[in-house]
Formats: sequence, structure tokens, C-alpha cells
Amino acid sequence: MQLVDQNNIEKRILFYLSKMYSQNMKKGHDYFEATKCIAILFTDFDIKGIKHIKKYITKWNFREEEYKDSILTDALEIYIIEMPKVKNYSKSEKLDTWVNFIIESGDIDMSNADESLKKAKKVLEEISENEHERYLADLREKYVLDQNNLVKTGYDRGFEQGIKDGIEQGIEQGIEQGIEQGIEQGIEQGSKQQTLEIAKKLKDENTDISLIIKVTGLTKEEIEKL
Repeated sequence: MQLVDQNNIEKRILFYLSKMYSQNMKKGHDYFEATKCIAILFTDFDIKGIKHIKKYITKWNFREEEYKDSILTDALEIYIIEMPKVKNYSKSEKLDTWVNFIIESGDIDMSNADESLKKAKKVLEEISENEHERYLADLREKYVLDQNNLVKTGYDRGFEQGIKDGIEQGIEQGIEQGIEQGIEQGIEQGSKQQTLEIAKKLKDENTDISLIIKVTGLTKEEIEKL
């Protein structure tokens, strides 16, 4: 689940999927024993590269460029669900109900829901009643708000610095590169520091490291160093 657009989601999902695939290979085993890996990504924003696709769920795998029906392997698959698109491209299918359940945090009409959805609703209510879980939820919400603010701040500062760098270079290409580099540096520096601070707070609360990884996107090694 990715709630903040940091302009790197395509690379991040490929990193997580490839890491998952490599980690399921046991030392000394042959490649044919590798387990199929599927990554499911929810985003709370439209991904720029696929914004033109008129459906909210897309499936991705390795295909030949010219012979698009030819799949090299099905060992790696990525499903992307862009939640802002759900309203425009839902088809009243079972998946629509589950996605709306996530978007509305379970606050949907359950009168015609199946048993699995009702069970999920019950679990969500139990989590909401747990004081520690509520604290983590509040922390996650604060993290998302802070991240969005950092992205905007980083963009503004980066834009200003980028223009200065571009003017100093004195050519149109320099201006474009300066703006781009300034934006990236502003976002990356502020965003990384805030992420580390959130991770440290979670670690101080003895939060399970796997949850910290999901919330912050940091690696296990980065968290252990805190």
C-alpha cells in the first residue's frame, strides 16, 4: 500500500518483487524450485506512466515487445490497483467491493456482503478498539500527512534551487536539469529523514519490525541500525 507519491513507485515495486523472488531461493537449490511471486500494489494516487489506462486494476508481466501475446515467464507478476480510478472504472464486481472496503476503511453497507467481507469488517473493528493499534494508526496517518507536506516543501525548495542552478549554467538544458535535480534532492533529503524518525518511534514502541518495514518502506538493515 503506497499512500504518498514519491515519484519512484515503479522502481520500488520492482525492487520488492525481485527481492522476494531471490529470497525464496534456498542455497544449493536449482532455479526450477523457485516459487512464483506476485506483488499486489495499492496506490492512493494515479501513477503517471499508466494514467491513460482506463481501468483501476492492471496486471504486469514479462512480454516480448513486438509479440505482446508471448509471455517469457509467469514466475513474476505485478497487480497494480489505483484507488482514485475505482469510482470511474468500477464494474460492480466482487473486487470492487473489497477495494471500496479498503478506501472507506470498512465504512460501507454490509447488508449484501459475503461472509469473508463481514469477517474482515469484524477484524477491523477489533483492531480499532485496541489502544496500541489505534496509536499505530494515528502514527501512520501523521506519517502520511508529513510525507505529503515534505513532498510539497521539497518540490517548492527544489524548484527554486533548480532555477538558480539552471540560470548559472546559462543554457536551457541546464535549467531543466537544475530544476529536476533540485526537486529530487529536496524531496529525498527531507523525506528520508522524516521516514527514519517515524521508524525510530515505532521501534521505541517495540513494534514488530515487519510492520515498520510496511509502514516506512525502509529495509530491515536500515531499521536495525536505528
